[in-house]
Amino acid sequence: MKLAVVGGGSTYTPELIDGFARLRDDLPLTEIALIDPDAERLDLVAGVARRMLAKAGHPAKVVATADVAAGVKDAQAVLFQLRVGGQAARNVDETLPLQCGCVGQETTGAGGLAKALRTVPLVLELAEQVRTHAPDAWIVDFTNPVGIVTRALLDAGHRAIGLCNVAIGFQRRFAARLGLTPEQVQLGHVGLNHLTWERAVYVDGENVLPKLLADSAQEIADDLKLPVELITRLQVVPSYYLRYFYAHDLVVEEQKSAPSRAAEVAAMEEELLKLYADPAVDTKPELLGKRGGAFYSEAAVALIASLLGDRGDVQVVNTRNNGTLPFLADDAVIEVPAKITATGAVPLPVEPVEPLYAGLIAAVSAYEELALEAARYGGADRVRNALLAHPLVGQEAIAAELTGLLLEANGKYLKW
Repeated sequence: MKLAVVGGGSTYTPELIDGFARLRDDLPLTEIALIDPDAERLDLVAGVARRMLAKAGHPAKVVATADVAAGVKDAQAVLFQLRVGGQAARNVDETLPLQCGCVGQETTGAGGLAKALRTVPLVLELAEQVRTHAPDAWIVDFTNPVGIVTRALLDAGHRAIGLCNVAIGFQRRFAARLGLTPEQVQLGHVGLNHLTWERAVYVDGENVLPKLLADSAQEIADDLKLPVELITRLQVVPSYYLRYFYAHDLVVEEQKSAPSRAAEVAAMEEELLKLYADPAVDTKPELLGKRGGAFYSEAAVALIASLLGDRGDVQVVNTRNNGTLPFLADDAVIEVPAKITATGAVPLPVEPVEPLYAGLIAAVSAYEELALEAARYGGADRVRNALLAHPLVGQEAIAAELTGLLLEANGKYLKW
């Protein structure tokens, strides 16, 4: 079985390799193609990947290439994990919006829109290579902003599913608090990518979230950096990305006086690449755990194994709404538990979503539709409309100023 990774030179990749090695019975790979235009990084990452697999006794061959067509040819699955512009572009996404009093973040708000503008056109070009050279392959998108990118792929007719590690992270943490295995815990997860709430936690069909909150509300609130009163009043666990909405002004003030996450990650990446260059390093470095993407490999292996093995199990993914949330269009992309088979993902029925959450979901989904139009067709007016629609911007004067700033900062990446 061949799997290709577009963006294989990412420092994330050894996290994937570690999962492939540990979970070989679920996903019996014979070839892993790492595809990346950065030859130096790709060589370092491919080297440590080969050593990790050899140490684990895994038979898969690792191929490193900048040739997308050759890399994806005959693959059964293709992972997208690319970052256009690297950490330098991310740093702009996280700092530029602060000039207008808006949160700086790489997946939501103005920064997320800038990332979508850079990313969507390239992803669609890459997906055409997959369609040509591996027409039966599934594309698993881990590239942010996942909801927008996945919708772009689906709109273009590709076999694609979006994947995020937020849900699997909550599942693992809840299981640990309850003293259970992750497989014993199911989530009542609902929303859009990076805009989700856990409204239930099921164990043997029983919702144990009220007990979980009664015992651990303060710890959960501390992890999310949200007031415990909010968690106990709502009786849900928001994604940590909801802090950008629920504590926007506080986050902006914090960001103005602290290094950007991009700067922190860039420093980590420099250290990681030094480690990958060491021929003695043949296991996933501990530092990689601080890089982000926890449990990414487990989520990716589970999804690919179910798609290729027609397992029919339930996983949280990004896929078409198709009536699941009746207040959204059918072609919107949502993040919910879905049954995964060889034909793709079918969302499970969802309990009616309360207005407090449905209103925000609908607003951000509308923004995502406008953001995708801007990314696909270009134009300052489309960018401005998307910003005007976003709840974290929403004011005409700010949207106008941000449009000029974003287009100036990202001009070299845009083809319009």
